Amino acid sequence: MRKTITVAVLGSTGYVGLELIYILSRHPGIEIIFLGSENFPNKDIKEFDKRITNDTLPKLDLYKNIDPTNIDVVFLALPHIVSQNFVKKNINKTNIIDLSADFRLDDSEVYRNNYNSKHVCPYLLNNFIYGLPEINFGLIRNCNNIAVPGCYPTSILLPLVPLLKAKLINSYNIIIDSKSGYSGAGKKFDERNISKDGMLNFYNYNTNEHRHICEIHQELSKISDTEVKFSFNPHILPIFRGMMSTIYCDLNKDISSYDINECLTKFYSNASFVKLIDKQERNDFFKVQNTNNCFIKLFDHSVSSKIIIVSLIDNLLKGGSGQAVQCMNIMFGYDEKLGLENN
Repeated sequence: MRKTITVAVLGSTGYVGLELIYILSRHPGIEIIFLGSENFPNKDIKEFDKRITNDTLPKLDLYKNIDPTNIDVVFLALPHIVSQNFVKKNINKTNIIDLSADFRLDDSEVYRNNYNSKHVCPYLLNNFIYGLPEINFGLIRNCNNIAVPGCYPTSILLPLVPLLKAKLINSYNIIIDSKSGYSGAGKKFDERNISKDGMLNFYNYNTNEHRHICEIHQELSKISDTEVKFSFNPHILPIFRGMMSTIYCDLNKDISSYDINECLTKFYSNASFVKLIDKQERNDFFKVQNTNNCFIKLFDHSVSSKIIIVSLIDNLLKGGSGQAVQCMNIMFGYDEKLGLENN
């Protein structure tokens, strides 16, 4: 095993930051030496999450007090725009794993159009590898900086990339219906949107306008010979964590559901966290919550030559902090499962 890795987390008290610290505080190969929070300096991180019990963790501190030159890797669990300002100042001082959207997109104009802000360091976009380990394992292993994918894109790309790469599905007419726990909206989410007078609510939002659309399109287009067109309808569920994407695809000529199953089974035969399950096995949120897994289930369409794919992840783990730690493990030569198997 390699030497102990020293890490820092900026944005420690958000949902993603707390999940990240919970994982890292139990990881046998790392030492947390800095926890950043602009709003709660000098507070104990254990006050924000009862699951965190490690008494050796540092107190929360202001971002300006970090010395990245003494840290092996800095995790940025920050809002977009905030992350890029840190990266601009510290790109060559440490390894960076960014969980915001700031370095996922290759084109700064696409970023500007989707996030309504000019990127402050577009010349650094190509310094980051898109951190989807099952697709980019080799690139992650040999890089210094990672842009962790969004939660919706993770649940969608994992089943679709192998199928488009193998030319088994039509790239022009993909329909994606995704449902997320409300933690995906962050701590500023108003829980009155999902609960009123003891009644639970459920709603869609940003249909075909969600910011993750450009990220999904970018990554699918990299492996497809034909133009990729899809519709995307996300929803918020009255549960805290979990994400389910139901994807409807047209099969290419002479392709069967058997071919789809064989392709995904072969592609993920050595994957630690992507698992195909059969029709008899339940695929629900209880199964995936608090794991770094992606469960994929296939259904035949009874009317025409279509396939229905159900992809399930925990938006805070495989869709965020768990995937970030998986990338860190790969970067530093650890087993990618280290620290993630008991979540």
